[in-house]
Amino acid sequence: MDRLTALTVFRHIVDTGSLAAAGRRLRLSPAAVSKNLAELEARLQVRLLNRTTRRLSLTEAGSLYYGNVARILDDLDAADRALGPLQQAPAGTLRVAAPMTVTLVCLSAAIPRFLARHPQVSLDLNLDDRRVDVVKEGYDLAIRGSDSLEDSSLAARRLMVMRHVLCAAPAYFAAYGEPARPDDLRRHACVQFMLSGHAAQWEFRRGDEVARIAIDGRYKVTSSLAVRDALLAGFGLSLIPEPYVRGDLAAGRLRAVLTDWTKVETSVYAIFPSRRYVVPALRVFLDFLTDEFMTQAGP
Repeated sequence: MDRLTALTVFRHIVDTGSLAAAGRRLRLSPAAVSKNLAELEARLQVRLLNRTTRRLSLTEAGSLYYGNVARILDDLDAADRALGPLQQAPAGTLRVAAPMTVTLVCLSAAIPRFLARHPQVSLDLNLDDRRVDVVKEGYDLAIRGSDSLEDSSLAARRLMVMRHVLCAAPAYFAAYGEPARPDDLRRHACVQFMLSGHAAQWEFRRGDEVARIAIDGRYKVTSSLAVRDALLAGFGLSLIPEPYVRGDLAAGRLRAVLTDWTKVETSVYAIFPSRRYVVPALRVFLDFLTDEFMTQAGP
């Protein structure tokens, strides 16, 4: 027995006053209507309707049950109708988790513009560098940076590929010299971003050459902004996403080296529970993220 169907049949029998009329309203055969009613009464172990060839009436138990059933079905209808606006235009609250640095550098300045464009959408943005469980923690979307995205049942959209640069302040190079090859990094002060998948080993490629350099610096930190501060202070050099230091490189506060070697790239993804039934609010936010990160990707 499909319980919801049986409850709906029971309600319509009472509302229309006959099994035949309920069947016509629900487009069910008389046999299907009778079967649903009989199975419902069998499940409840109680008679809900007194039936004769000419009329039917509610029993005392049926009258009590009908009131509760009608209220439940009305609430279900109201719940379905409440989704209507969410399915038609961007509306509702989006819960989003995102890493701190990439959001502050590439996204946060544009968020007020997104909210102004979609006045019925609210955004609950949690900046947290840990890898959240999107489904378990109830997020609509998470922004995630990764050298390689793990297999997952979640849907993903790639937003940007961030290339990395090896850089330091001119004062550091004046004091310690510039590395001519990746192997020279063994004698340099390297600042490590510890949340990276390549924190302990930096890889460089040039043509057929591949150099993998083990890194064990004096300063290890879990914030890319702290890495940038160390670089600007002349403490050492680091491999860092180019968008984070683009302005510093352009202004001459930092200088890139080993520019003829290809370095690691980090992809930034939007992760969300499913590609099916994406509500308009999430869809327009995904499009907004794609546009914003594309402008930040750089050359």
